[in-house]
Amino acid sequence: MPLYVLDTNTFIQAYRAHYPIDVIPSFWNKLKQLFENNKIISIDKVKDEIYKNDDSLKVWIETNLNETIFHDSQTNEILDEYRKLSVWTASRSSQIQMRAINEFLDSTNADAWLIAYCMHTGDTIVTQEVSAPLSRSKIKIPDVCSVFNIKYINTIQLLRELNIQL
Repeated sequence: MPLYVLDTNTFIQAYRAHYPIDVIPSFWNKLKQLFENNKIISIDKVKDEIYKNDDSLKVWIETNLNETIFHDSQTNEILDEYRKLSVWTASRSSQIQMRAINEFLDSTNADAWLIAYCMHTGDTIVTQEVSAPLSRSKIKIPDVCSVFNIKYINTIQLLRELNIQL
């Protein structure tokens, strides 16, 4: 059964806007349970992005989640998928600004690694990004997923697919 792989913005937008830890702890308790039951995971690059901020979200993750939920994105198989993704991205230089391509392929940016991970595993990406196929200034996860036939959903869709009510 494919897993759900959380993007950085799934954590950060929930924390900052929709489900603050101090206001809606039930969301975070459910998230913890889903991680513990191996229904959802994330990758090391997402953790790195989250840990750039020294805030309550980082503390919650350090306190509540086992480090093993952040899977390694630097395996040979994922690196092979990342290379394919890089070639495709570079081929878009006539439609997308070079700054956007460089940002997307920046080794510290989780987006391309997340996609490469799911290209290899067949898992579903959970992201709050919205498709913008005509954007020249930003490469969006949903648009790349559409090209590579990777399923993606947002947080509410995740909760619905897993029959979760808060």
